[in-house]
Amino acid sequence: MGALSGKVALITGAGRGFGEAIAALFAEHGADLALSYLNSAEGCESIAEQARANGQRAITIQADMRNLADVNRMVETVMAEFGQVDILVNNAGVLYRGPFSESNEADWRDELEVNIFGPLRLTRALLPTMIENGGGRIINLSSQLAPTGGKEMAVYSGTKGFILSWTKSLAQEVGQFGINVNAIGPGSIVTDMNLALYPDDEARTRRASELPLRRMGSPRDVAECALFLASDASNFLTGQMLGPNGGNVML
Repeated sequence: MGALSGKVALITGAGRGFGEAIAALFAEHGADLALSYLNSAEGCESIAEQARANGQRAITIQADMRNLADVNRMVETVMAEFGQVDILVNNAGVLYRGPFSESNEADWRDELEVNIFGPLRLTRALLPTMIENGGGRIINLSSQLAPTGGKEMAVYSGTKGFILSWTKSLAQEVGQFGINVNAIGPGSIVTDMNLALYPDDEARTRRASELPLRRMGSPRDVAECALFLASDASNFLTGQMLGPNGGNVML
């Protein structure tokens, strides 16, 4: 029996990056999976196939987190298939990098819609069922930039700061219903989304030398944090943010 056997996990942005790593690790630990994606269908389906081969239930759903109708359709699909969601991982996100003075309203709206309104819409839709079922876990992907800000990532950092504050506020509100709400604030990890920050081995080696642990992280490091927060090992933890960032920001 895995640590998540019998649990249903809904993970957004599950086809690549942190979401893919979290989905793969949850599958290893026995969770039934609902994996949402916008463009990365292949990554989601590969993990779903592995889960099914192990006797677990798994579905994949295309959904645009900027679209309320898509979010509602996703929730309806998941509830029709599983009847419950025990673990919600709000992972889907977008990043536009560049000087704020050169940014534009279309980019701001995209980051706000995906990084903030997406989690708000999905969480709001699922909370009544979680409360009715007597509890659950909500895990929000924030960033090490939430408490510090980030050069040429002003709006993105702001959205992740919102996620951190919202996590703490929501944890205070729903803890009475047996729902734990926590965040993960990754940093110094190469993913498709932040590849421009670490474009080659030289940049990654230089960055690693600046970290207390002297190595770059991996999406698996983030997934391990998510597994902890989703499992019974974190029963008395809520309103917190774990920081898999090699010690770059000590939260």
